[in-house]
Amino acid sequence: MRHFGHVSPAVRKDLFHQEPVEFDAGSPARTLAAALGATLYSPATRPRLADDVRKQAARGVVSMVLCLEDSISDGEVVGAEENLVRQFADLDAAGGEVPLLFIRVRVPEQIPDLTARLGPAVRHLAGFVLPKFTEERGEAFLEALTRAEAVCDRRLYAMPVLESPELLHLETRAAALAGIFRTVDRHRDRVLALRLGVTDFCSAYGLRRTPDMTAYDVQIVAGVIADVVNVLSRADGTGFTVTGPVWEYFRHQERKFKPQLRRSPFLDGQAEELRTALIEHDLDGLLREIELDRANGLLGKTCIHPAHTTPVHALSVVSHEEFSDAQDILRPERGGGGVLRSAYTNKMNEVKPHRAWAERTMLRAEVFGVAREEVGFVDLLTAGLSG
Repeated sequence: MRHFGHVSPAVRKDLFHQEPVEFDAGSPARTLAAALGATLYSPATRPRLADDVRKQAARGVVSMVLCLEDSISDGEVVGAEENLVRQFADLDAAGGEVPLLFIRVRVPEQIPDLTARLGPAVRHLAGFVLPKFTEERGEAFLEALTRAEAVCDRRLYAMPVLESPELLHLETRAAALAGIFRTVDRHRDRVLALRLGVTDFCSAYGLRRTPDMTAYDVQIVAGVIADVVNVLSRADGTGFTVTGPVWEYFRHQERKFKPQLRRSPFLDGQAEELRTALIEHDLDGLLREIELDRANGLLGKTCIHPAHTTPVHALSVVSHEEFSDAQDILRPERGGGGVLRSAYTNKMNEVKPHRAWAERTMLRAEVFGVAREEVGFVDLLTAGLSG
């Protein structure tokens, strides 16, 4: 699979200076963690789940979570597990390419149990999402994952969700973060990415952000995100990929504030109609939050509606300007450091301080591609939506 793989080769050639690479579940973990993109959640109870998975793959989705936890009621768990086994068998029988598939469980015991019950169809399973992850709970989940790998004789990845009250409350946050780091560091080879449960953060204080506001406008949430990145996503080789929080809205709501999308990037052709549609579906707030995610060190995003996936991927493509700067910074002859003017003559590139940014940018360029110099976000979004 590849990002923008649902777009025709001719259109990709026009869009990209460097096209996204192909990858699969066997690719290096570093590549997969960067390539997750918009991870689409779906309740495991859906009766035509296999069809849903194939449909989303055809629309450019490369990672999905099939949820047995908060998205279904307690009384639905047994039936949802049985449905998952049937749906994976359907996917296996049909063949073809599917996204990276993860199962979000409730308790550690489900991990080896489901792995065994999937039988040969387990080859379509990339791993498990581990809810309300703390040091104490996390060790049990990760030990269960080790047992599951022995059952199926293949690598299974973990994606812990950081959403517990211990992480949110100021008096316990530092200890909780330190404990989480110790746990994931011990299991570094199987922890693919860390996911943020911002809805749970808000719940602890009876809060809910409106579609006019990003997670970063809710200061208590922004503070937790900053501390998570500080401890768990450092660029010194100890960090992990941390993904962006879920965007909850996909229908028009009454607005209190002006739309957040400037008109000028949408003036060519029929793009003004696209701008109107994005605003009507409350996606202008999503676009701003995606930009703030990346500015704050997050990569990828949890999504609960298919309409959210293409904007995430379009904004993840590396611009030609970013690529040019990263290349200049990483040239071998720049190893001694120094300062240089960017090829775009609009900024200073300081080799040593900007090196970690450049390395992350080149990894993103590998999996999401590099846009041509004249190609902007609107072009990428339009192509992604039209397929």
